[in-house]
Amino acid sequence: MSADKRPVHIDDLFKLKFIHDARFSPDGSKIVYSVSHIDGDKDEEKEHIALWLMTTETGETRQLTSGLTSDSSPQWSPDGKQIAFMSARGEKPQIYLISVDGGEAQALTKLKQGVGSGPEWSPDGKQIAFTATLDREPRDPKKPYRVDRHPYRFDNMGYLDDVVQDIYVIDVDSGEVKQLTSDRTMNSGPKWSPDGQKILYTVNFPIDTIRWMPGLRVVDLDGKVQDIVWDWGFAGTGAWLPDSQHIAFIGTTADALPGAKSDLWITDLNGSTTECRTAGLKVGVGGGLQDDMPVGAFFSSALYLTEDGKSAYAPVQESGNVSVYRIALTGDENWEAVLAGERAIHLQGIDKAERHLLYSVSTLQDPTNLYIADIEGANEKALTTFNTDFLGEIAQPSVENLHFKSLDGVEIEGWIMKPTVGEAPYPTVLYIHGGPHGAFGNIYSFDFQMLAGAGYAVLFINYRGSTGYGDEFATAISEGWGNLDYDDHMAGIDYVIAKGITDPDRLGVCGLSAGGFGTCNIIGKTQRFKAAVPENPVTNFLTLYGISDIGTLIKDMMRGKPHEKPELYARLSPITRAHLCTTPTLLIQGEHDWRCPAEQSEQFFTVLKDNGCIVEMLRLPESPHAGSIGGALPVRRAHNEALLEWMNRYVLGEK
Repeated sequence: MSADKRPVHIDDLFKLKFIHDARFSPDGSKIVYSVSHIDGDKDEEKEHIALWLMTTETGETRQLTSGLTSDSSPQWSPDGKQIAFMSARGEKPQIYLISVDGGEAQALTKLKQGVGSGPEWSPDGKQIAFTATLDREPRDPKKPYRVDRHPYRFDNMGYLDDVVQDIYVIDVDSGEVKQLTSDRTMNSGPKWSPDGQKILYTVNFPIDTIRWMPGLRVVDLDGKVQDIVWDWGFAGTGAWLPDSQHIAFIGTTADALPGAKSDLWITDLNGSTTECRTAGLKVGVGGGLQDDMPVGAFFSSALYLTEDGKSAYAPVQESGNVSVYRIALTGDENWEAVLAGERAIHLQGIDKAERHLLYSVSTLQDPTNLYIADIEGANEKALTTFNTDFLGEIAQPSVENLHFKSLDGVEIEGWIMKPTVGEAPYPTVLYIHGGPHGAFGNIYSFDFQMLAGAGYAVLFINYRGSTGYGDEFATAISEGWGNLDYDDHMAGIDYVIAKGITDPDRLGVCGLSAGGFGTCNIIGKTQRFKAAVPENPVTNFLTLYGISDIGTLIKDMMRGKPHEKPELYARLSPITRAHLCTTPTLLIQGEHDWRCPAEQSEQFFTVLKDNGCIVEMLRLPESPHAGSIGGALPVRRAHNEALLEWMNRYVLGEK
């Protein structure tokens, strides 16, 4: 390590800045983007998001909003004179307008319950579409409450009847608000048709069926609603074709196994003709990599269509990278990567002249920066250099890409981040990604950096079940989650030990969600680890089916309901082997986690405690499933401190 460099410290997370949204102006001459930062001392830290304006050609920037609150989701008016955005500067989030020439932002909406998502300008610039809950007094949470839907609460949302959104439009000049839907479903992501007569939106959580995967609907300005993608499958992202009669979307069929790839499809408004444009593509369209940053953009399935409707630009996750592909919408199936490399790329937009792509990039060593390139992906240029001063102080850990054979001969990919202090063989933490149908790879994770800064090597593996390697690989754990993935992790540990990187006597294991499952599963099958930190884990499939907001997904993974396959549910559940655990275990649990509710941790804690295993539990009040990544600042700090302290105590033996 260079004498003028230092390792990452646990407090460095709160020194970083992160890019969220970015949009070209209609003429492409300017870019508006949002950046989050944290102000204040350790006791009064607050996270803010400010809007910035950049001149595309020169790179000259100026701050558009104060950065004293959260300003996000900026959208240009069609004439390029105003920017609409969401702001939390009042009691409730509202839509504000600000002139590009400067001045104070003015509130456009003044709804009692605030605005949920948006804004989206109509093509003529006269109206803005958005979503909001019914403009009424909130329900008294102390009074009795009757449930008639499943799920009735959802992670990071709360009780659905309190938060479900409808589609609204507001007249920009008069301020008149019109509600277009009223159906107790979660309606989001409104997009105007090119002719300005209809709005496409994502719909979720109908009350008449157990379904949590989204579909697509269209509503006209008279409030007439039409299903587009519903009975036959699922769709999370859609975009209009130029004729206002067809829609492109990213989705899967209803009969697909969990983990199966998403494809790019085209359908007409009647749903009578639906065509898959990526059937021959091995990996899925959309998706992302698991990171540890308070930025959700890298998990979104951004979809942009050219003006002529002949091509779409969309993210494609391949192994540990996220590229941007151009996909033909007419003729024979055809696609090509226009932006690639060992990194995660989030496409933010295409300029109206279709000369440039705007996108943000993250790597294992750099959180986020904004880039521009030609429409073909050439002449790439970085537009921002956030965190350059901070990163210049840091001794960056080296990362080695690994390819090794699992116990049955299948090739597995992984990475090991090596510390800049100490000597090999290093104490090593096996960090397991969530999902399980997700992936690790070339994207920034502060947890990895923090552990490496403390002297640990960090091993992360895309085990069977991971996306980005084809359907056979991703669906291999169907009816067997906890078996092949366990073998893959043990093979990875053995591989880095054999290479002389890892000390076999100083091993830790951790992970969130499915990573928590993997952690609990591992310590019930082996005693080779000195410390374990499962966060919001799955420990009991039988109870998870009934209590999780997406618990019914388990029946698809098991290919049967609990009463049909009770022995399989029990055999694959870590709780079944919890009494065998001897590894000192710290459970981290969000108390408002409805994905893997607290009882999953509590069951495991009780069995370990009752059988003499060292175990503690860190409770995170009001924290949802991924609260340690993008939640309240005290939660993020408490998680990092607890993870590092537990590993130091039991892997390194520090008191």
